Amino acid sequence: MLHYKKFAVVTALLGLMVVGMAATRPHDDDDKPKRNLKVLPKDISHEELDKVMDEWKVALGVKCGFCHAQSKDSTSHHLDFASDAKPEKEIARHMYKMTAKINKKYFSFNKDDKGAVIPTITCMTCHRGNPHPGEVK
Repeated sequence: MLHYKKFAVVTALLGLMVVGMAATRPHDDDDKPKRNLKVLPKDISHEELDKVMDEWKVALGVKCGFCHAQSKDSTSHHLDFASDAKPEKEIARHMYKMTAKINKKYFSFNKDDKGAVIPTITCMTCHRGNPHPGEVK
C-alpha cells in the first residue's frame, strides 16, 4: 500500500510538471524588437544602433517620430521602428549612403588606427540641427 501511495504521488507530480511545462511555451521571436536595417550593418549592437540614431536626431533637431511611424496597434503609443511607412526613413537611408560615398571618394585618407575611414561629412555638416538643410529655426 505504501508503494502504491508513493507511485501515485510521484505520478501526480510528474503529471503536474508536464502540464506546467506545456502551459509555459518558450517566447516567440515576435517578442523581440523587429529590425529593418538596409544601410546599417545587420549585426550592429543595440547600443551602437541607439548611438547612431541619437546622432541623427541631434543633427536634424528632431525626435524619433520624425522618421519612424506610429505602431498600427491603436492602443499602443509606441513607434514601429521596423516600418517603412514614413518617406523620411527612406530619405535618411539615401542621405546616409550619399555621405558615405562622399567620405569614401574625397576623404578616404582620413582613417583611424584600424584603417576604417573616419567620416568627415556627417548629417550635422548640412543640417546643423534643422530637419531640412539650409532651413533656419
